[in-house]
Amino acid sequence: MPSASELLYYAVHPNQLRSIIQWKVWHSPVHERNPEKESPELRRCFQFLDQTSRSFSAVIKELHPELLVPVALFYLILRGLDTIEDDMTINLSKKEPVLRSFQIILDKEGWTYNDNGPKEKDRQLLVEFDVVITEFCKVKPPYRAIIKDITMRMGNGMADYANNAEHNTNGVNTVEDYDLYCHYVAGLVGEGLTRLFVESGLANPALLERSHLHESMGCFLQKTNIIRDVREDFDDKRRFWPKVIWSKHVSDFENLFDKSNEDAALNCISEMCLDSLRHADECLFYLAGLKEQSVFNFCAIPQVMAVATLELVFRNPHVFQRNVKITKGDACQLMVDSTNLRSVCEIFRKYIRRIHKKNTPKDPNFLKIGIACAKIEQFIESIFPSQDPTVIGQAWGKPVPAEKAEKARDDAAARKELLYVFAAVIGTLLILSLVMVGIAYLAGARFDVALSELKKGKFSPPVPGSEDARKIVLQHDHGEL
Repeated sequence: MPSASELLYYAVHPNQLRSIIQWKVWHSPVHERNPEKESPELRRCFQFLDQTSRSFSAVIKELHPELLVPVALFYLILRGLDTIEDDMTINLSKKEPVLRSFQIILDKEGWTYNDNGPKEKDRQLLVEFDVVITEFCKVKPPYRAIIKDITMRMGNGMADYANNAEHNTNGVNTVEDYDLYCHYVAGLVGEGLTRLFVESGLANPALLERSHLHESMGCFLQKTNIIRDVREDFDDKRRFWPKVIWSKHVSDFENLFDKSNEDAALNCISEMCLDSLRHADECLFYLAGLKEQSVFNFCAIPQVMAVATLELVFRNPHVFQRNVKITKGDACQLMVDSTNLRSVCEIFRKYIRRIHKKNTPKDPNFLKIGIACAKIEQFIESIFPSQDPTVIGQAWGKPVPAEKAEKARDDAAARKELLYVFAAVIGTLLILSLVMVGIAYLAGARFDVALSELKKGKFSPPVPGSEDARKIVLQHDHGEL
């Protein structure tokens, strides 16, 4: 049941409500899983999938049947590994052996783990991890080999970071360290998924020859999440922003969260976004190599969510005070629109232009951000040449002022938004009027008397106590009294 504030928000943002209804009511999955044909253990695995990540769960459950179970188990295995690594209540002497041998554990039937702290969000997954192992043993051997290889490399990487006293005390120092961390927690996931896609025959094998593409797919998501979650990580005494970046703007990391340093903090967050933007065009290149619709949706939807989130956090002071997220309506619209490469490119173009518009000459990285945005637009233009009148006019030697074209688009958008607002206001007034009439009727109001007098041409009420008033009272039945 939505809250009063949500109802009020959707009343003045009808576009958001429309997108949610469009996704919930009319969305047709490419593939649907059939729980009736699944074992109790597999059904329990999908319950854990829903509990650990609603967003990923939705796209995983629509995957091609060949990949549905391997990808779902791959996600749960890595989530279990991450839950152990993230839990600071587990002593390092106990944590490290588990991280380094997790790929071996996948062959141990009946293995469970109970050493997580009681407040650990995904603790129950490890308490019942035997159901994951049971289903993992049923997966095709090539898929099992891929998942175990990625699990081994990720577990060792996590153990190395857990052993790194400098990282545990001061966080990430250099951009190279930052990239390596993102490689272990996200880049390897991109590699594993790509190998699964190619092994199933649903992606171009050439993707495996360009490792930087699937690396960028993972890093773009991870870096955007690290920027967005900076406040939450700071409260948990974790630092993932590289010191080499934030030290340019403030002397101590804590100063970023002081409102008196807002300008410096905004310049810092824009430099973090700049680092993330360097992966954007390679993500689009990767998506072009996917053959099957459900696999494309699975990869594209998180990427468009990431670019929308990156635009939201860019030079946004609220990031340092709370966790900011795109609205549910925007998320639903992005999922509806992300069905092909052209649409995804248009979404990227829209949000990159918004970032460019928010960029300010006061920012030390103003020029670099502008170049990064232009590079992404240029890449999109090389795949899908624009039909914009400005571009076509310039191609024929008849330039159209960019300001006029931009103004025409803004005016059209403003008119459309005004129409929605007007419709919302009229709808609200109509509902209030109906409620008031209903209350009056229940209180005994005689609308039949009023209609009768109006038909006689009497548009003003008679003076109380007058002869006309007395006649009206006498000529109508008052059974309600």
